[in-house]
Formats: sequence, structure tokens, C-alpha cells
Amino acid sequence: MNIPLQLDENRLFPSDSRERTIARELYDSVKKLPIISPHGHTDPSWFADNECFPNPTELLIKPDHYVFRMLYSQGVELSDLGLKNRVNPEASQVDPRDAWRLFAKHYYLFRATPSRTWLDYVFKNVFSLDSVLSPETADHYYDTIENALKQDDYRPRQLFERFNIEVLATTESPLDDLAHHRKIMESDWQGRVITAFRPDNVVDPDHGGFNDNVDTLGKLTSEDVSSFTGYLNALRQRREFFKQHGATSSDHGHPTPATADLSEAEAAKLYQTVRAGGCSRDEAELFRAQMLTEMAKMSIDDGLVMQIHPGSYRNHNQSLFENFGRDKGADIPLRAEFVENLRPLLSRLGNSKDLEIILFTLDETNYSREIAPLVGHYPSLKAGPAWWFHDSPEGMKRFREQMTETAGFYNTVGFNDDTRAFLSIPARHDVARRCDCAYLAGLVNTGRLSLNDAQEVAVDLTYNLAKKAYHL
Repeated sequence: MNIPLQLDENRLFPSDSRERTIARELYDSVKKLPIISPHGHTDPSWFADNECFPNPTELLIKPDHYVFRMLYSQGVELSDLGLKNRVNPEASQVDPRDAWRLFAKHYYLFRATPSRTWLDYVFKNVFSLDSVLSPETADHYYDTIENALKQDDYRPRQLFERFNIEVLATTESPLDDLAHHRKIMESDWQGRVITAFRPDNVVDPDHGGFNDNVDTLGKLTSEDVSSFTGYLNALRQRREFFKQHGATSSDHGHPTPATADLSEAEAAKLYQTVRAGGCSRDEAELFRAQMLTEMAKMSIDDGLVMQIHPGSYRNHNQSLFENFGRDKGADIPLRAEFVENLRPLLSRLGNSKDLEIILFTLDETNYSREIAPLVGHYPSLKAGPAWWFHDSPEGMKRFREQMTETAGFYNTVGFNDDTRAFLSIPARHDVARRCDCAYLAGLVNTGRLSLNDAQEVAVDLTYNLAKKAYHL
């Protein structure tokens, strides 16, 4: 049985009729604004080469850890979805259509999740599908999407323009040669795709291959990384290289937001301990903490906005990690503490107006207790939006409710989609715009905000704040 695929034009708006009318008016004023996507993980080669996406499975399932983490939780093997099994590669040799049918069979699992909201938006608005994905419609979906992807209008650059994306940031390692970004810059295409500097693999002793990565860093920069001074100089060089390829921000995915302010001698000694191998857990954490402060110093010098994304237990499922590698849906939020952890960095640099740090958290208990008071005081701090597990309608609502009274709107930075799934970008931004307008409508309806102010704030949350915060 085919069930019609319908998107309620008032979805995510308040049930109260007056608030819904206000929310709709606010949304209508921002829904067509360009998309600012300042932080994400899409593949720059898509836009450099502008080749057709191969098939629906490659485009919509394999890049999206939101999708396969849900499927895996219900017993679906990642190999059966076509994800590469490093130990047993033959197990991953599946027909993309069969993987899609498996996805369609389990599509009901996504009911009431953000993924269902995003995917239905893509199916309806990007591919003009008019029935819900199910086992009965799986082949129709596959054929429709596959045929569309063969058309020039569905190439990455054309979709970028169709989605009204003004700027999109990807995220690369300091060891990346940024060849794809260079190719984009040298092309005659006017789309703006920039990189972001993500140094985790050369600043985290627990990252696989850390010492080899640091050695490679030294070779790339011709710096003597046997010394802490040479190591820092190498990082400065790569930051400048990234700036030349459009970067306006750095990104730091540490387990905790711990910072430190060691003396030069103490930091140099710790570096030698870390490089010798076999450092303790406390020493590894102290080194990461010191490197956040070192990165902040560099940010003051070179102007890169610093994003701190702590609080995820990465690759929690060891067996899955060994078989399939990193970022396969097995990351779990951790409790986080910011007040004491950030104090060494903030005591040293937090009052500088030349330092710009955007804080993210996966621990929502931090919002009103720690994040809002911190960003509501220090000129160097801003709060990033509801992130990862919380970039959902209820998550966005909780963020605004707990942040606004203490931090206001202007110590936040709008929305970023933080996705590998390119086609979900307009869907995610549409959800954010609707949720922000719904929240503002409640303030207007209860007399806490005038309609004129709400209209200005809606534009700022949608467009201006992200553009300003990320220097775009």
C-alpha cells in the first residue's frame, strides 16, 4: 500500500493558533534566505570534480551515521548496507539496490526522529517523490533517485546552487594537501566551499598514529618537530596554509574541554614525554589541555575562529571500530564540565577581544548552569547551537529556553548543520528556521518580545549571526 508523502506546511510550529500565525509570519520572512553552513563534513571532492553521485545508497545512506546507527541498533549489519569491512572486504560487496531495499524495509524505525524529518524533506522537495518510503515503494524510490542523479541538475555544484548555499565549510586534517579546495578555487565556478583546520590527529596522543602524524607534519613544513618550538611552528605554518585555502575557523574535538596554562619549560617537557610514547592518561589529557591554550594563542595571531567540540566518547563499540573504522555511529555523549576546565585558558586569554571561541556541548545540563553564564560574560566566548544528538526540534527548543535568559541571542552563533549528508543541509536549516520562529512566536505571544524585534532576531538567527561569528 502506497501512503502519500505529505509535508505539513505548519510542521514544528506551535499548536496555539495565535502563536502558529506569528511563527508562520516570521518563517515566511526568513525561509528563502541563503544558507550559511560554517561547519560540516561533506566531501570537498564532490564540488571539485562535480561528478554525478553514483546511486541512492552512496548518496543517502553510506555518508549518514544517523541512518546506520539506528539500523545497526535493530540488528542490521553495516556490511549489508555496503559499508566497507576492513577485516572482511568481501562481506561488503553488496548490490546498492539490495542495501536500499534493506533501508526501506526498516524505514519505519525513523518515525518521529530528526532523520525522518530530514529524509522526507529530501524525498519530497529534491526528488519530487509523492509516497512514503516502504518495502513496496523501495524500487520506485531507487529508480527515481538514480535516474535523477544522472542529470546535470543533480550534480554537486548544481545542487549547491539550487539549495541557495552561500558558503559551505568542510573539515580537514592538518596533513591534508587541500588539493580539492585548490581545484575549486582555481575553477570558474562561483560557489564558495572553504575548509576548516581540524588538528586532532596531531595534538591528541590517544589518536591512532599520533607520532607518525607529527613526523609527517614536520616533513610537510620542513620544521624540526623533535622540539616543542618546532612542533608549534609547524602547526602555525599549516594554519596559514589552510587560511590560504579559505579557512576562517579551527575545530577541536577533544574528549573534554580541559585547558592548561603550563610554562614553556613544562610544556616542552610534556611534549617530549608524549612523543616518547607510553604517556599516562593524565599526561595525554594535560597535553590536549595545553594544546587548546596553544591553539587559542595562535587564533589571536592569525584570526581563525576556534570551535571546541568536546564531550563525545568516540568509537565506543570496539568491535565495530576494528572492522569498519572511525565515525560509524558508535559515538556516545559524555558528561562535561566547563567552568573549571576552561579557567586556565580564560584566565590567560579570555578577556581578549581578538580571541573568538565557540563552545559546543553534548551535555545539555551545561546550558543554563555553565555555558550561558560563561558566554554571557567573557567577550571571547560564544555558544554554538544544539549539536549532534540535539540538533532536533526538541533539542533546539531546550537550547533556546535554557540559554536565552542569561546569554541572550547575540552570544550565540545561529545554526550549523555539521553533516556529512549533503542533501540533508537544506532540510536541517529548514528545521532550525522553523524551530527558532516557533520559539520567537512564543515570546511575542506572551509579551516578552515585540513582533518587530522578533522579525529582526529571526533574520539574525538564520543568517547574520553565523556569518559574523565565522567571519564569512
